[in-house]
Amino acid sequence: MSPPPDSVPLKDFEILATELARVAGAEIEAAMNRTVAVDYKGTPASTRDPVSEVDNSVEILLRARIGEQYPEHDIIGEEIDERPGRHHSHVWAVDPVDGTANFVNGLPLFASSIGLLIDGTPEVGAVWCSTSHLLRPGVYSAHTGGTLNFDGNPMVRQRNANLRAGLLGLPGVADLDSPRFHSRKTGSAALECAFVAAGLLAGAHFLSPNLWDVAAGVVLVKACGLELLQQRGNGWNAFEKFELASMSGDLRLWSSQLVMGKKDATAALIHSDAAARDSLI
Repeated sequence: MSPPPDSVPLKDFEILATELARVAGAEIEAAMNRTVAVDYKGTPASTRDPVSEVDNSVEILLRARIGEQYPEHDIIGEEIDERPGRHHSHVWAVDPVDGTANFVNGLPLFASSIGLLIDGTPEVGAVWCSTSHLLRPGVYSAHTGGTLNFDGNPMVRQRNANLRAGLLGLPGVADLDSPRFHSRKTGSAALECAFVAAGLLAGAHFLSPNLWDVAAGVVLVKACGLELLQQRGNGWNAFEKFELASMSGDLRLWSSQLVMGKKDATAALIHSDAAARDSLI
């Protein structure tokens, strides 16, 4: 029998999430040495949304590990619809391989993301990244009230004062109209969230991420005191929690436009988004 959720410190949940992310990363790394089966979601002719056997096997493994310790908790994963604890206050959001198109093509930019929401609020996050600020795989993690950690140790990264322009993660490939920033597109939302938290990206913009893409990453970003904004209607507001317009809705269906990063970066991203929309009118 697992302890009552309210009695478990968030730090303990972070330790578990970090262990899960590390296990997922080991499975992904092992699969890089062999040919994996690949299918595509959508129509038979679709090539835009691949899913590999590793996506499925890693999610099964993560679900089993969470279920061993917290069988009553809910789990929302990208590949499997099973909901063992639907409507529970504690929800694990799992993306076994974020950036599958990169993974199956051998491009080493992908991640595995494990986040914990409590009553819709992201409280714990761990993201295993195929590369990092140390040029090696590792796990970025955090919990509300804590610091950003890398492989279990507090991370502090000094900004290079010689830089005149930073990097922004964008949903498209067009460059940003700003002399202070250059655009990048990695193909993995979870990876970009971790890179924003780590200071490798000054900011990032996501048009319509799913819950499992960003549930862990937003915790990392908030732990660093960076700005996190969600578009509501025609305006941008501080992001606090994952919620739907209908209280009876399923969090699995959540999707919303987000920007995150340093304030000058989010301002540039919002300005660029507004200019793009104006050009369509």
